[in-house]
Amino acid sequence: MDKNYLECGKIINTHGIRGTLKVESWCDSPYVLADLQRVFTEENGKYKEYDVTDASVFKQFVLLDLRGITTVEQAEKMRNTVLYLSRDDIELEEGEVFIADLIGLPVIDADTETVYGRISDVINTGASDIYVIKTENGEAMMPAVKEFVKDIDLDKGV
Repeated sequence: MDKNYLECGKIINTHGIRGTLKVESWCDSPYVLADLQRVFTEENGKYKEYDVTDASVFKQFVLLDLRGITTVEQAEKMRNTVLYLSRDDIELEEGEVFIADLIGLPVIDADTETVYGRISDVINTGASDIYVIKTENGEAMMPAVKEFVKDIDLDKGV
């Protein structure tokens, strides 16, 4: 799969009769998804671009209008489709990384250089993320806060 595209949500239903899509956002906030100017779908390794013509946040969901999807029948055919964003469309703040870039990275003790395992998942709890670390003895969890995470270096892969 192309690393330039990241999953950002899933179409879970239609909304109204004009082809509006109800989307479950997988971004930090539904407002991130609602601010995108374009989204992509994937089929057989190829990505299709859709221009976003209108978007709003409704409760924890995003209501999305895409160019070319103008009827409830067209929208219904897209139900359960995963949406992707292009990395180029998101500007990260200093120190921010995409969760997809963390998966698989080794977790190394900054003092002893002991390798504890690899990040297998990131759980968002609201207050802070939790890193799920696959170790030799099973899974461990660690809060992703500065007291526990000294540095993330994607160039070095740690």
